[in-house]
Amino acid sequence: MDGTLAVFNRAIVSYRRLWQASVFSSFILPVLFVLSIGIGVGGYISGVDGVSYLDWIVPGVLASTAFQMAVGESTFPILGDFKWVRGFHAMRATPVRIADMISGYQLYIIFRVLIASVVFLGVSALFGAIHSPWVVFTPFVCALLGVAVSAPTSAFAATIENDSYFALLFRFLVIPSTLFAGVFFPVSQLPALLRPLAYASPLWHAVELCRAATLGVAPPWPVAAHVAYLLAWAGLGYLLALRAFRRRLSD
Repeated sequence: MDGTLAVFNRAIVSYRRLWQASVFSSFILPVLFVLSIGIGVGGYISGVDGVSYLDWIVPGVLASTAFQMAVGESTFPILGDFKWVRGFHAMRATPVRIADMISGYQLYIIFRVLIASVVFLGVSALFGAIHSPWVVFTPFVCALLGVAVSAPTSAFAATIENDSYFALLFRFLVIPSTLFAGVFFPVSQLPALLRPLAYASPLWHAVELCRAATLGVAPPWPVAAHVAYLLAWAGLGYLLALRAFRRRLSD
């Protein structure tokens, strides 16, 4: 546990020096999305599933912000600590274990996502977009989503040598997931052949859980099924990261 906390503390110290660079993407941009799309575009839409478009889109933007933050923090920072900074190699020369490296960094992802989620919810509440006390669980859903995508992304980042692969990751996985996982419109509006692809995305499960919590309604699948799916992604990603880190650090 000491090793995990040491890695977490290292990430926090780095973030304290660079936090200004993340203010726009983590806090301001999601609010602009709510204002421009939820209120602006929502003024031309009668509503979705019986609620205003603003109320409907807020939980989607909340989850997608956590999704993109977790992916972004697990691409260049991970590759950089292997290839350029060689921070992981330095840790390897200490009592810090590989499992500590991964666990500590995932703890940092949870911290980042929780802070951003709470701030976003506070702003959303000012616009009257929160309608249920179950909303208190949404930051934890976002944190689970963060680990579910950060762990496998970290594993991927540990296996590559060229950062150009990240462009493919964002172009073919992150952007399509954001657009078609129920953030901006119901997945039921997609062609039947494409819906399973949306259901396969961890983002869709987090969006539905957050939407159910903010609106006080039941999600389309049982809550346990959504949570289990996210846990499965997190667990598998963690194992893949362990394998990838071990291989990279044995070179």
